[in-house]
This record gives sequence, C-alpha cells and structure tokens, in this order.
Amino acid sequence: MAEAATRKRTRGGGGAARRAERTAVSVETAKFIQRNIPNFEILSEEALEIIETNAETVLEEIGVAFVNNPAALDRWRDAGADVTGERVRIPRGLARKLCSTAPSTFTQHARNPNRSVDIGGRSLVLAPVYGPPFVHDAAGGRRYATMADFEKFVKLGYMSKWLHHSGGTVCEPTDIPVNKRHLDMLVAHMTLSDKPFMGSVTEPSRAQDSVEMCEILFGKQFVQDNTVMTSLININSPMTFDDVMMGALEVYAANNQAAIISPFIVGGAMAPVSVAGTLTQVLAEVMAGIAYSQLIRPGAPVIFGAFVTSIDMNSGAPTFGTPEASQITYGAGQLARRMGLPFRSAGSFTGSKLPDAQAAYETANSLNMGLLSGVNFMLHACGWLEGGLVSSFEKFVMDADQLGALHKMAQGVSIDEEAQAMGAIAEVGPGGHYLGCAHTQAHFKSAFWRSEVFDFKPYETWIEEGARDTMALASERVKRLLDTYQQPALDPGIHEALTEYVAKKKASMPDAFM
Repeated sequence: MAEAATRKRTRGGGGAARRAERTAVSVETAKFIQRNIPNFEILSEEALEIIETNAETVLEEIGVAFVNNPAALDRWRDAGADVTGERVRIPRGLARKLCSTAPSTFTQHARNPNRSVDIGGRSLVLAPVYGPPFVHDAAGGRRYATMADFEKFVKLGYMSKWLHHSGGTVCEPTDIPVNKRHLDMLVAHMTLSDKPFMGSVTEPSRAQDSVEMCEILFGKQFVQDNTVMTSLININSPMTFDDVMMGALEVYAANNQAAIISPFIVGGAMAPVSVAGTLTQVLAEVMAGIAYSQLIRPGAPVIFGAFVTSIDMNSGAPTFGTPEASQITYGAGQLARRMGLPFRSAGSFTGSKLPDAQAAYETANSLNMGLLSGVNFMLHACGWLEGGLVSSFEKFVMDADQLGALHKMAQGVSIDEEAQAMGAIAEVGPGGHYLGCAHTQAHFKSAFWRSEVFDFKPYETWIEEGARDTMALASERVKRLLDTYQQPALDPGIHEALTEYVAKKKASMPDAFM
C-alpha cells in the first residue's frame, strides 16, 4: 500500500486530453445567476411592520439633510415635504409613494449583448471590488494603485468566468490626476472588456462625461432608451445626502441610467448598535434617496443598497463577516423585496491584511450571506482586502473562483428522472462503485463544481510540484490569466472617437490631484 501511495502515476492520453482542455484559453462568462433556492428571511411580519413604521417616523419627524443643494430642496418642497434650512421632513407615505415608480427589474446592456445582465427578481449579478487606493500582490506587497494595476484588474475581470460585470473603480489609479482618471478608467472598461460596467460618481461633471462616453460606445439614442451603466451613490450616514453624490444621481437618473442608493453603515458609528435600529435607519435613508431619484425622472432605474458592517469596540476598526452584518443584510433583503426593488449588498468582505485564514472565513460568510439574502447586485464580489483599502490580485482570483460555488448552490437540487439516478443505482448494485457506470460517464464533467485554484492532489504530488500554498497558486493563476488575455474586438471608429473625446477633455483642464 505504501508503495502504491508513493508511486508516480502514468499520464495516459485520456488524462492529457482533459488537461489540455482545462488549460485552453477561454473567455467564457457564465450567465448571471438565477436563484432556484429560497431566500433566508430572518424577520417576522410583525418585525418588518415595526421597522417600516419607524422608518416613516424618522423621515417625518427627524428628517434627512440635503446639503449644499438648493435645487434638491426646491424639488422636495414642490413634492410636499417640509423643508427647514437643509433639513427635509417627508410626510408619512410620501417617500414610499414616490419610490413606487422605480422599476422592480431592469436590464443593464453590455456592448456584447450576450453579456447583458438582468438586475432584480431572482437574479444575482456579481461585480468586482470597488474603490481601494492600494493594491497588493505577492511580488510587490502593498502599494498605491496605478493605472497599469487598474487595467490588469479589468483584464482579470474579463477573463473570470463567474464574474458578470466589469465593475467601476476596481482600484484608484493614483498616478493619474483626480479630475482626469475617470476618463482613463472608463476607457479601460469600454475597450479591455465587453462586460457591463459602472460610471463615475466623484463629481457631477464626471457623471456627465460617463454618459457622453457611453453615447459614443452605444449610440446616443440607445443610451436614452436603455440602461447601459450602473453607478454607486453612497449616502453619508446618518441621513445626510451631499451635493456631490446627489449631483451624480441627478445626472444618471435624468439620463435613464441606474444608481445604487446605498447607505454606508458601520454599526455603532454611523448607525445604532442594534440590528432593528440599523435597519430602520437604512430603510429611511434608502427611501429618501430613491424617492429623490424619482423626483428627477419617474421610472429611473435604481437599486436598494445596503453596505453594512459593524465596528470593533476596542480598536474602532470595521469588522466583516459577522453575525450582526448577516442579520442586517437578511433583513434589508426582506425590506427591499417588500418595496419591489432590486437589492444590492454583500461581497468578499474581510478586514484581513493578507489573503489568509481570516480573509477566507470572513469572505465565505459574506458571500454566502449575499446569496441567501436575495442580493441582486453584489459589488465587491472579488478582490476586497484590508477593509476595502486594498485590491488584491491573488484574492481577486481566489474570490472569483469561489463565485462558481455560488452559481452551483443557486441552481438548487434537481429531481428530474436523470437526477434521480435510479438506472445508475440498479447498474452498480450492492458492493460495486459508480466510477465507471454510464450515469457517471455521462455527467462527470458537470456533476461537481471544481475549483480552478485549489490543490486536491495527493501529498506526494503536491510536494513534487513545490508544496505551493493557495497564495502561490493564486499568483500563478493571475499570471496565466494576464498572459492569455485576449482583448475583445471593438469597432475602430468607436475606439478612435473615445480616444479623441478623452484627449479633448483632458486638454480642457489643468491637472488636479485633490
């Protein structure tokens, strides 16, 4: 037995063919997830009604602030709200009534129609990490992100089968002026990938640039008639809507482009420490933000967002993958469904500094929470590290690989005649094995989800191949994906027009790094 365990296995033609198939270059993208499993509902009907009632009380009696935005105050006043200074108090029922014109589902079109995604209903769309100023890899460690890093992440996203969306600011390219980097980021998404992407929100004029660049890519009328961008509009919790975010929202809503209206909640700092109190505040903020989008343009597509974490009461640092964050996310999903709105939450969250055991536990908790809570758009689905300060190349491919497990889990359990496998059970009978039976031979390629990163080889083979840990295997996969990247075709005229637009925009203003 010992000899058999350590003997090298011969590599026959069948195995070689399968290995060749696994190593062939592929830019296949799985269709967005359609859940065939139930959502986990943590709140009772009574609890939901209490939270909804309390949220209406918050809007009516406490109100929300729309700061540095006189036009927004005028819109609210005209809609029937009580406006005192910059405080907007919204009569009970008004915000919910305004929200009712937002669509329950919408399609975000990609330049490759086969990669367009439906957002809402039973769907789950997966998008990468968003916003970190730093990047990390095994070779270079932690450093400020550059445009070259950004482009690598876009390429990795394009090459990742289980990722449906190219995302937005997958890292912040700090080597490009602040007032111009959005142009380069958008060009990267538009030319290095053909998956759907997100627009800029860091200043209203940059949102307008995003719309105009999409008009070059898709055609002006198509953009006005269809949604081709999703954007992230964060609320400055507690209950403050600043002019920058609202200015970007105004641009996107007016142009029929989608916005994620998302409170930025760190429980104990930006919201109460209790689950019910946080959900009350989340609902109030989301209703006010979505209602405002509908004041701009009734029917504008929006997503009910909830970015939720808790706080470590010793250090003040945010914590991830915690039971409380899961409870809030499950509850927010129920509230979003009661409003008939698409839901955004969850991601590959971790506070860890490396793609280590802490990162794996917290990420697994966060991803599964998103699947079971009914999330329709999952931003930060791969690559998140160090509480969102870092985009990690290795963790990007680790997480993107694990997203395949979400696809498999979401399929549910088939019970058709082939899945019952009665023929296989009869063929094998007592004391046999299923490795060679007809049913196994027909289904072995697709029966089980298989990781493209993890190592399942025997110990002896693992040692012979260098005893590589998951970090080393992920580094190897990053290199392979980038080495085999193939840029999707784009009409040369469109590419030239985008280049000219960006050059003209950059020339029209001096560099600014603030």
